[in-house]
Amino acid sequence: MKKSIVVLLVMGLFACNMNYEKTPTGLVYKIFEGKGGEKPKAGEFVKFNLEYLLKDRDSVLQSTFNSLPAYTPVDTSRMARYSFMEIMPMLSVGDSAEISISIDSLKSKGMIQDYTPILVKGQILITRVKLLQIFKDEKSMLADYDSTIAEFRGKETKEIEDYMAKNNIKGIKTKNGAYVVIDNPGDTALKADSGKVASVMYRGYLLSNGYVFDTNMDTSKHHTDPISITVGSRGAIEGFSECLPYFGKGGKGKFLIPAMLGYGQQAQGTEIPAFSNIGFDIEVLDIKDAPKRPMMPMLKPKQLVDSAKKGK
Repeated sequence: MKKSIVVLLVMGLFACNMNYEKTPTGLVYKIFEGKGGEKPKAGEFVKFNLEYLLKDRDSVLQSTFNSLPAYTPVDTSRMARYSFMEIMPMLSVGDSAEISISIDSLKSKGMIQDYTPILVKGQILITRVKLLQIFKDEKSMLADYDSTIAEFRGKETKEIEDYMAKNNIKGIKTKNGAYVVIDNPGDTALKADSGKVASVMYRGYLLSNGYVFDTNMDTSKHHTDPISITVGSRGAIEGFSECLPYFGKGGKGKFLIPAMLGYGQQAQGTEIPAFSNIGFDIEVLDIKDAPKRPMMPMLKPKQLVDSAKKGK
């Protein structure tokens, strides 16, 4: 009886893997055909969905399915070897593929520097890709990208508006689609305008489930000092800088920020998944002028010549 069970298991495993193929570099893959048609060529551009998950299939590391698709030029050079791009020229629009990538092989080929707590020795990374569209030139791709971004931002804004309606929240829509809820505007004569430095207390959370990913309003995240943000600088996410100017010193309120004005497609560890709409409760403690940069002394013509000679 035991022997029969073992035979059946072996036959089952063989049947599951018999339709998978292998590239010359060792990638194991299977293509699930759609309607068929043209395949992408080197120099063209593609729009596609991509997902990475560990072999247990319970741990999705990154996915564009149900979010913003990815775009890239088609690469058939050596750089594409042992990656999903090696399979891309085999696909027609509507086709999908599942690819098994060995973490050990990635390391031996120098494609990752070392193992990590996620990419561990002996692990298999499952990659799923679906080809959505082919573009003959970059201009066509960028036009579609702009259209897709606009559609995606509209979807995000609608999600935030639904959140506000559900929670009976009223706010002001910013020019790019974030929302500001003003409980107290603060000192309107000392506003957090672009270039000013704002000292802020905050509580950041996911709008999807209320999870607090960071705060300095209590000790739960082990820091309680206010943060200093130069309004309009690259030191803060776009949505945060766009909402701050609605407040002056002493102001309190909320920011409701769509993903594309937040962290976008870049997950922030396990705290903030990719494409997360986020909220902030904020209090502006102080507003100051940004420190002036020291001016360089003006050199006379002879000093400029001497300085240039020293540079040689």
